[in-house]
Amino acid sequence: MAKDKKVEAITSMDVDFAQWYTDVVIKSELVDYSSVKGCMIIKPAGYAIWENIQSELDRRFKETGVQNVYMPMFIPESLLEREKDHVEGFAPEVAWVTHGGLNPLQERLCVRPTSETLFCDFYANDVESYRDLPKVYNQWCSVVRWEKETRPFLRSREFLWQEGHTAHATAEEAEERTQQMLNVYADFCEEYLAMPVVRGRKTDKEKFAGAEATYTIEALMHDGKALQSGTSHNFGDGFAKAFNIQYTDKENKLQYVHQTSWGMTTRLIGAIIMVHGDDNGLVLPPKVAPTQVMIVPIMQKKEGVLEKAAELKERLSNFRVKVDDSDKSPGWKFAECEMRGIPVRVEIGPKDIEANQAVLVRRDTGEKISIALDDLEEKVAELLENMQREMLERAREHRDAHTSIAINYEEFKDAIANKPGFVKAMWCGNQECEDKIKEETTATSRCMPFNQEKLSDTCVCCGKPAKSMVYWGKAY
Repeated sequence: MAKDKKVEAITSMDVDFAQWYTDVVIKSELVDYSSVKGCMIIKPAGYAIWENIQSELDRRFKETGVQNVYMPMFIPESLLEREKDHVEGFAPEVAWVTHGGLNPLQERLCVRPTSETLFCDFYANDVESYRDLPKVYNQWCSVVRWEKETRPFLRSREFLWQEGHTAHATAEEAEERTQQMLNVYADFCEEYLAMPVVRGRKTDKEKFAGAEATYTIEALMHDGKALQSGTSHNFGDGFAKAFNIQYTDKENKLQYVHQTSWGMTTRLIGAIIMVHGDDNGLVLPPKVAPTQVMIVPIMQKKEGVLEKAAELKERLSNFRVKVDDSDKSPGWKFAECEMRGIPVRVEIGPKDIEANQAVLVRRDTGEKISIALDDLEEKVAELLENMQREMLERAREHRDAHTSIAINYEEFKDAIANKPGFVKAMWCGNQECEDKIKEETTATSRCMPFNQEKLSDTCVCCGKPAKSMVYWGKAY
């Protein structure tokens, strides 16, 4: 039957990683393709993961004093052009609205690729005194960027995200908030998604258009490519001067505000797939999994089996738990649980009931253990906790095993060509070397990590005195 084939036919990640990714995304029913080229339909299974990400991030944001707002999705062209570097950075990706109904608009409207200009326009009217500061706002919305090459979750023309936009009285406060939010992101990825990240600063070439500094968290996927997983930007007072956002300080003098912006997107779902997935489908960390436990009744038509499954579901109500009581075969149900990445499967049949036991199966390792039903709640909790911790440990071991060190350019080129993963190397700070590396190896600077190491005294590319140690790599 077509559905059985749909579950089984996943390309091995070792044969074709890109095709494996597409197979998993489609066959686990996270997304479907849309009639709008480059856009995706996020199906219930995919959106449920996003809802969990959104809920946990929102909770963490609010613990730091963030409030949610909502801005329009349209930006007048004249407003977008107020900040020169910003508009140049986004111009190739902007989608424009030129008509309202049948009538041409007097001014083109941009469909937001990001909302800095809208927040700036708002702050210019809303901020008057030091008493109005800080403004610590965030919005959950979609944005549009007219990407040429698209792939579900990783790069699409419309995607979901959150974008924080804050305004502060001093440069110090803005810098503190910028780094605070980056650490919120990093902790979230490691504690909730079991995904280790490298925290650091982007080079000037790679920073956000219009920012003074961009900080990033970089994760390594199973195939050795990097994925920028969250960014936090310090705008200084550049946008404030372009939009005339001023406040009266305690000495009654006019000052410009200092701003930040920070964001995470649905590409995190792609990251979860590529960090943890295997040839059987998704492997979801328990904390983010929409269904943490699936109870599969065996020989469910036998008297008392479905009733016992319902009883176990009630006992496990502290977890996100379901019973698969469909009329599919147990083997089909097992395969579907694996495909969807459900962390723990509970198997219960007539013989188990008679022996007062159940079989627990871990999705990540495939380990099966028989447990007494009296210990069910305790054992499931223990299994989920162990799985969350061990998934992070394995991902960290994979990242560390795929991180090389290069002292000279020959070593660097060899590592990029033959050792998928991060390459740590020293850099002189000049964009010419950064451009040369990208042109000759297709690798880009991922970040200058906060935890700096002195690998040598000289730049890996030009041999001149080095200023920073940089993580380099090929990236999505």
